[in-house]
Amino acid sequence: MEKVKFEELNISDEVKKAVREIGFTEATEIQSATIPLILEGEDVIGHSQTGSGKTAAFGIPAIESIDAGNKKDTQVLVLCPTRELAMQSCDEIRRFLKYKEGIKVLAVYGGEPIGHQISALRKGAQIIIGTPGRVMDHLRRKTIKTQNLKMVVLDEADEMLNMGFREDIETILKDVPEERQTVLFSATMPPAILAITKQYQKNPKLIKIARKQMTVSTIEQFYYDVPKDAKIEALTRLLSANDIKLSMVFCNTKSMVDDLSAELKQRGYRAEGLHGDMKQASRTKVLDLFKSGQIDILVATDVAARGIDVDNIDAVFNFDLPQDTEYYVHRIGRTGRAGKSGRAYTLITGRKQFYSMRDLMRMTKADIVKKELPTYEEMEQYNLQKFMERVVEKAEKEIRPDYFEVYQQLLDKVGDSAKLGAAMVRMLMKKDKKLSVKKVISLDQKKPRMDMSRGTQTRRVKMGDIIISIGRKQQVAPNHIVGAITQATGIPGNMIGHITILDNNTVVEVPKEYRENIVSSLDGCKIKGILTKTVVSDVKRPQEKSGYSSGRRDGKNRPQKRRYKG
Repeated sequence: MEKVKFEELNISDEVKKAVREIGFTEATEIQSATIPLILEGEDVIGHSQTGSGKTAAFGIPAIESIDAGNKKDTQVLVLCPTRELAMQSCDEIRRFLKYKEGIKVLAVYGGEPIGHQISALRKGAQIIIGTPGRVMDHLRRKTIKTQNLKMVVLDEADEMLNMGFREDIETILKDVPEERQTVLFSATMPPAILAITKQYQKNPKLIKIARKQMTVSTIEQFYYDVPKDAKIEALTRLLSANDIKLSMVFCNTKSMVDDLSAELKQRGYRAEGLHGDMKQASRTKVLDLFKSGQIDILVATDVAARGIDVDNIDAVFNFDLPQDTEYYVHRIGRTGRAGKSGRAYTLITGRKQFYSMRDLMRMTKADIVKKELPTYEEMEQYNLQKFMERVVEKAEKEIRPDYFEVYQQLLDKVGDSAKLGAAMVRMLMKKDKKLSVKKVISLDQKKPRMDMSRGTQTRRVKMGDIIISIGRKQQVAPNHIVGAITQATGIPGNMIGHITILDNNTVVEVPKEYRENIVSSLDGCKIKGILTKTVVSDVKRPQEKSGYSSGRRDGKNRPQKRRYKG
């Protein structure tokens, strides 16, 4: 089927300008075939796979059909199977409306207080996009008025039937005016869909777009089954353990994009979010930062990520399982470009999503390998290795080249990598004028030593406290503290001892011999986005007995004494 350019379509200049700004030039096959028919007022059946551009196919004609002078009445009603799809479609149509004045679009769906939606509906919205159940609620309450309805769109009709919405759809179609335009899009055409088209459409034009074979065989693909509340931890482990420099993380909703990008930044990652609700200037800024390598992780929704063209993305993460196969293919296709290898990691939860993964494998004809997350011990070893690489890098940059020469000899002489790391840190901090393997090893034997397992220390290690000006009132947690210290100093987290969180301060045990260096490196750093002050504390730490308080006689306001375990 011949494609057309958006500039050639009979649509308003305002919509053309918005389309150009989004980055669309040539319409997809389904858009090229259906937009002219819908603009002419025909009932249309669009038989096309998900992800082929159906939102624009019905959204642009819907916008052009609106009487902007009538600001209160619903003129277009779009039914979607899920609230996520309703929100995404609403976001995309808003982008097409950017230069159209007087037209409002609103999404209504379950899982959100209906009172907020009623308030918004009273202010008026000519285009309503919603799930069948919530739309029926509003029709019963008469908060959606359909007397001036011009068009009904059934988006992902087969999926709505699979989810048991047939009765709801029929009830809605019976309640809306008979003189209307009805547009239906579906990836498949089961008998139930054909029955609806026969009963509720008038001489519909069938547009069928051949399904393209999907293949993603050139990308290594893995999936991990993890509890929902452990997904952020799983993501950070995978980011750390796979030496990933530039990555994209996909979420299904803009709220999840905001939450996840904020959490990643709190953990010390250079991450930013991207979704349809952001202003164009903010979106452009984030994309420029990502393309220039000033941020390492871009967290995005499917709609917002369209048009991103970056060749050196090491990996793609599906933090949320995509809603359909096409979204999965589009997501992971952003890695492995320009002849480079690519990796895709998907996080799933539970049996239902396991079956969805199995369907993905069947549809894409790809081998998506189930793997287990790196263990604590593996992460410890990896972190130690990265720490040692930083030590070596520092040694190479020192004015005296013999630092690095000594390190190379130490690799053969010292079998324990933990001892080697401690010896090298002391060597670099003390800046000894006369270095030798013998001297460094003897230094290691004389000084207190650290047992590198889970932060426990032998009785020979002398620990000292530092105080950081952030605490319980700022909702800080041990992982925030450890992440800040390791990020600022390069010292492994397992060298950190007890962490005592008070109202406005946190007391942290660190090896005394490194304390001054840690304080100078950490002072003035941001933790959870808050600028903090770090000082040495020589105040004797309270005895570790049950129920000690932070000074109030009533025993309340007790400090959160937590043992960091990595």
